[in-house]
Amino acid sequence: MDTGRASIRSGVEVRRAAAVFARPVGHQGISQLLTSFGPFIAACVAMYLVYPSSPLLSVALGFPAGALLLRVFIIQHDCGHGSFFASARANAFVGRACSLLTMTPFASWARQHGLHHGHWSSLDRRPDADLYSACLTVREYLALSRWERLLHRLPRHPLIANVLLPPFVFLVLYRLPFDTPSRWVRERHSIYLTNAALLTLFAVLVLLLGWQRVLTIHLSVMVVASILGVWLFSLQHRFETARWAPRQKWEPAEASMEGSSWFKLPLVLHWLTGNIGFHHIHHLNPRVPNYRLRAAHDAVHALWPVAPLSLRGGLAAPWLTLWDEEKERLVSFHAAAKAAA
Repeated sequence: MDTGRASIRSGVEVRRAAAVFARPVGHQGISQLLTSFGPFIAACVAMYLVYPSSPLLSVALGFPAGALLLRVFIIQHDCGHGSFFASARANAFVGRACSLLTMTPFASWARQHGLHHGHWSSLDRRPDADLYSACLTVREYLALSRWERLLHRLPRHPLIANVLLPPFVFLVLYRLPFDTPSRWVRERHSIYLTNAALLTLFAVLVLLLGWQRVLTIHLSVMVVASILGVWLFSLQHRFETARWAPRQKWEPAEASMEGSSWFKLPLVLHWLTGNIGFHHIHHLNPRVPNYRLRAAHDAVHALWPVAPLSLRGGLAAPWLTLWDEEKERLVSFHAAAKAAA
């Protein structure tokens, strides 16, 4: 059998199957808004109410509040793809409302994220990719000097990449147009307007409730949400069975199904994370709203089965940072160095 032709034929079939679900359902979107904004705001209110008697308990409540913020972020993510509602205006309005909670400029992030959808799991477009969607090959890494290897490894260590950097990115870098080209006028305005809205919102909260309470509560929430969110993002294209390919062998459907993870979680965690674990379906068709990803997965899986990534595999995934061209798999820095010794 000509595997290339089989892949193309399968790609057509799975894209057609996913396209059936690439239409928003208004009442499902509204329902998800209520079940996302409602619990998150309630959790924040609880933190404010508890703080005077027990600041420590208030900080502890930041864990469920931060987890709930992931669901709000997924709505913003869908709005950026224009998939949450059928109306472009509704997507823009809801996306901007989400951005005040996620502290992530809507238009700027959406366009940057769109670049990610153009080169995921590609070994030839890595200069345009973010830290979590790119990797060197083992051969390229071993060709670096000792100092260059250290500089490459350091920001990719899970402690730095998945614990220290995420809060810095969301709290500091997203306040600046650091990687937003000057020609992206609308996106730069998105950053400035989001900052102005956040400044106004927090100024009011500080005047009413005091800066210590406001800082403690929202810092706790953002630290938890950013770490959990970046961890999920980091394993969407770097996991044990992920497939990466040079441009001449890169095919969108195959890159979606084999280069993007199906992170199989318990139902409650799929609910909490807005079904983003069905990431292979999201890349197959970004117009499928998150509340229809499971149904799309069921239809596509019958045509192109993929192995799920377990929770245990998700915890190990951040260590996989290099593409081994000989073994055709992702490996850790330690494994690459050991093989070369």
